[in-house]
Amino acid sequence: MKQEALLAQLAEIVGSSHVLFEGDLSAWELDWRKRYRGKALAVVRPVDTAQVAAVVKACAAHGAALVPQGGNTGLVGGGVPDDSGTQVLLSLGRMQRVRQLDSANLTMTVDAGCVLQAVQQAADAAGLLFPLSLAAEGSCTIGGNLATNAGGTQVLRYGNARELCLGLEVVTAEGDIWDGLSGLRKDNTGYDLRDMFIGSEGTLGIITGATLKLFPKPAARMTALAACADVPAAVDLLTLARQRLDAGLTGFELMSAFALQLVATHFPQLPRPLPNAAWAVLLELSGQDESQARGALEALLGEAMEQGLVDDAVVAESLAQSSALWHLRESIPLAQAEEGLNIKHDIALPVSAIPDFVAETDAALARLVPGARLVNFGHLGDGNLHYNVQAPEGGSAAAFLATHEPAVNTLVYDAVKRHGGSISAEHGIGALKRDTLPLYKSPVALGLMRAIKQALDPHGRLNPGRML
Repeated sequence: MKQEALLAQLAEIVGSSHVLFEGDLSAWELDWRKRYRGKALAVVRPVDTAQVAAVVKACAAHGAALVPQGGNTGLVGGGVPDDSGTQVLLSLGRMQRVRQLDSANLTMTVDAGCVLQAVQQAADAAGLLFPLSLAAEGSCTIGGNLATNAGGTQVLRYGNARELCLGLEVVTAEGDIWDGLSGLRKDNTGYDLRDMFIGSEGTLGIITGATLKLFPKPAARMTALAACADVPAAVDLLTLARQRLDAGLTGFELMSAFALQLVATHFPQLPRPLPNAAWAVLLELSGQDESQARGALEALLGEAMEQGLVDDAVVAESLAQSSALWHLRESIPLAQAEEGLNIKHDIALPVSAIPDFVAETDAALARLVPGARLVNFGHLGDGNLHYNVQAPEGGSAAAFLATHEPAVNTLVYDAVKRHGGSISAEHGIGALKRDTLPLYKSPVALGLMRAIKQALDPHGRLNPGRML
């Protein structure tokens, strides 16, 4: 009866058609990787911040836990309910307003449910740029991007989601609304509450709106694909590119031969410009003059070839060719999904440590699981690798995970720690890495995190069992 009373109250708040508890709810209850499946008491779909606050207050009064969800594109099981059937899944997908675009202040204020691609397009229509870009941008939402401090392909130049946000609107665990939607770049009036909620994965408060940084739109973007013999050569190419291109370097992606081989296998219609590359680097240069940008990129590649850092290279001659090159990079996760379940590692390392890390860890994994296939790719420019391990060819992917995942994770994460890195660069902790985090995070840091959680959500109602 208590649950029925809560459902009735929720229906009064958002409308009965937006409280879902029957039929197929897998769009909300099953995560993108199809690894976590839960059962919600109901999926509740508010349309504005006032409704979110009312929903939170109703759930607090009935002692019900809440799981906030954006586009359900997360990779660590942080946005789906558990299997108890008692948690309310709060889907922010109906909150899609662009509230304000201030061209003079270079800011845009949006609802948390705005899809990232829609935000990019709104900025573009105003002749401006919102640079956050990642493979899921057609589905992921700004609230989720901020809750996980998403990275993507242009962190090298523009920073993570945290650096692209000036202000937040947040509903607290008690249902209060904090309006921190400031477009100020300087505000030194106390603790930075914005930064506390960004990256908190919905465990401290529910992000309902954000004021985002915009940038002048580059007039020219030039893209090239370069073949490198090994990872040290790719790192040296990055150093040279930074010296020659400075802030114009907006993308530097590393892809192993096997990662691109998976793309060729599962998406044979895509071009293969450098089919024999041991390692491929995708570079992007942004500037205000197309001919100058092309000249600078071609000069860099020529110098890199003279130094033996690059074996071969192609420069996109059109926007379509540039898009095709980026499509190769963005298709790697999809190709992996087609190949079967895999052990994912979203790790961050000092760029200088990456060559030794890759050499040592590749060799250790070959000894631990003979035949395991390494899918190594990612944002070399900011030290973020997606260092994934696929089952040996012909083997059962599910059996591979069940048998080897704990030992593989330990091997990889221990190596990350030795080299001064992090076990999560941009995906977050969620449920997947919750129990692993205490092994690699300092006890002092964890104690501070738990104190903040206790202060802001003393009853543990916001996304329980995630992160901590």
